[in-house]
Amino acid sequence: MPVPDTTPLVIAVLTFRRPDDLAAILPALVTQARSSTIPASVVVVDNDPAASARAFVTAQDPTMVRYVHEPEPGIAAARSRAMTEAGASRLLVFIDDDERPTEGWLNHLLATQRRTGAAAVVGPVISEYAHPPDPWISAGNFFTRRRMPTGTAVTVAATNNLLLDLEQVRHFGLAFDRRYGLLGGEDTLFTRRLSQQGGKIVWCNEAVVVDRVPANRLTRSWVLHRAFSSGNSWSRVSLELASTTVTRVLGRIRLVLAGLMRIAGGSARVVPGVVGRSLTWQARGARTVARGAGMVSGAIGYVYREYRRT
Repeated sequence: MPVPDTTPLVIAVLTFRRPDDLAAILPALVTQARSSTIPASVVVVDNDPAASARAFVTAQDPTMVRYVHEPEPGIAAARSRAMTEAGASRLLVFIDDDERPTEGWLNHLLATQRRTGAAAVVGPVISEYAHPPDPWISAGNFFTRRRMPTGTAVTVAATNNLLLDLEQVRHFGLAFDRRYGLLGGEDTLFTRRLSQQGGKIVWCNEAVVVDRVPANRLTRSWVLHRAFSSGNSWSRVSLELASTTVTRVLGRIRLVLAGLMRIAGGSARVVPGVVGRSLTWQARGARTVARGAGMVSGAIGYVYREYRRT
């Protein structure tokens, strides 16, 4: 078994059968680690049961890059393995293998954490298209994510651009829930629990990573399925965080009503959008309907498996 890392900071990139993306991101991460204001290294967690990334990763500079194999399917298992492999390191940074860090990305995260003492620091993701998207996709503006001033407190975060203070995470006794491994929402549950228990999560607007959106995601079907999945996982996580039977029942009712309101509101956009030939109204309305349907389904117990494997 590989020896856990001993550098103060570990950059973890999770991968699953994306050799081209891995070949592109690893040199960038090594550059970030070498220019870090504190000693840093990179760990690649290969979640492919066949360990397909082993040969490529182990051929990299062993003083900067380590390879670990996590055969248990699911992103929660891979993220848990990254936390284990960080060993006694104080800081752990997650980035996805299909993203690219911009100049100064890592040091911006570090500076914000030092200044705020936050348990987690999250940065923005900017999307670039692999090819021109369908006009419906462009009209919906679906791949434009939120931006906020640095230091803004948030209560939930994705893990595709996230720094964790592991000392605080360990203090709260937090871990990624492996039940969510093939479902999605493990990052929502983790960060909402962190915030709920008193851990501060702050935004760093300068720590940008670029996500290159592949052709298979630039479709109406993918956008609507993703919206449904997002709504479904939000409801499931909200019910998971309910502390008593009563709050869970009340939460289930609120989630159903909120989902139904989104379905109604989205439908109210789609119809006039079709009549007035507004792609923006049609696209945004359809996604709102899909998210609302996901919320209702999650509230009544349906589990959508976003990362199911065949």
